[in-house]
Amino acid sequence: MHILIIGAAGMLGRKLTEALVRDRQIGGQAISALTLADVVTPQRPGGFAGEVTLRALDIGRAGSAATLIAARPDLIFHLAAIVSGEAEEDFDKGYRINLDGTRWLFEAIRAAGQGYRPRVVYASSIAVFGAPFPERIDDSFHLTPRTSYGTQKAIGELLLNDFSRRGILDGIGLRLPTICIRPGAPNKAASGFFSNILREPLVGRIGVLPVEDSVRHWHASPRAAVGFLRHAATLDSAVLGHRRCLTMPGLSATVAEQIAALERVAGPDAVALIRRIHDPQIAEMVAGWAQEFAAERALSLGFVAETSFDEIIRVHIEDELGGRLPARA
Repeated sequence: MHILIIGAAGMLGRKLTEALVRDRQIGGQAISALTLADVVTPQRPGGFAGEVTLRALDIGRAGSAATLIAARPDLIFHLAAIVSGEAEEDFDKGYRINLDGTRWLFEAIRAAGQGYRPRVVYASSIAVFGAPFPERIDDSFHLTPRTSYGTQKAIGELLLNDFSRRGILDGIGLRLPTICIRPGAPNKAASGFFSNILREPLVGRIGVLPVEDSVRHWHASPRAAVGFLRHAATLDSAVLGHRRCLTMPGLSATVAEQIAALERVAGPDAVALIRRIHDPQIAEMVAGWAQEFAAERALSLGFVAETSFDEIIRVHIEDELGGRLPARA
């Protein structure tokens, strides 16, 4: 099987690549080739015996997607995106990458023709939903995003459904929760503080909290997100009918509950490193975000996520900190 990962240099792309290389197969099929693409050249994975192609390209540029599809990969993970905060700040860039890039990809698959119909796993977002919300959002709730990022992802979902309906590709869209705890340096995602207030204190650094402790949101770990992607790759799409996009399971928690879990796992000294610096722009964006989902379709199809924030923090410690907290001076 030949697998293409678009957005392979990003956090999820790197972790997905590591998991695929480790397993060497997916759904019982051996992985013979990997094409890893991003706006910067992805890192070459070690320990993989098959063919590896690394590509640095801008998926939002006409013609870029066609160069990736020329090799006719069997399975495509479309993870490339401009994150929420940056998409809101740079209207043109957000639409060019998040919308145009997705359409160029789907059109390149259509142009390949000759019976080519790859499985496409599309990373969407719970940002496709917009307030006002019910207390718990079920799978029939309408898409009314209140951000440019959410709008771009919602249009991508509609394209995925239509191209799948017409038999051009075999698509599955995953509405990912906010991924927490994200490793590495903070990015421009408006949701980044959910990770920052945990990740930074865990290693003895200041974490900035720009919203009230009462803010509630929907979360899953990077490990769970990689599990979603891998499960979607081999799921029988016939069970989805014409509703190809699924809200992924996750954990609904307030900031206060996050902080309480941090104290249980890492102690009061870690909590003392959180600084409350109110940001009205972020607070306004967060006010329009979803807080809790039923995710019954995804759960019934075997997608799983964490059930406590203690577990999410421990996953981060295991995966990013070698299984233990660093010693404090």
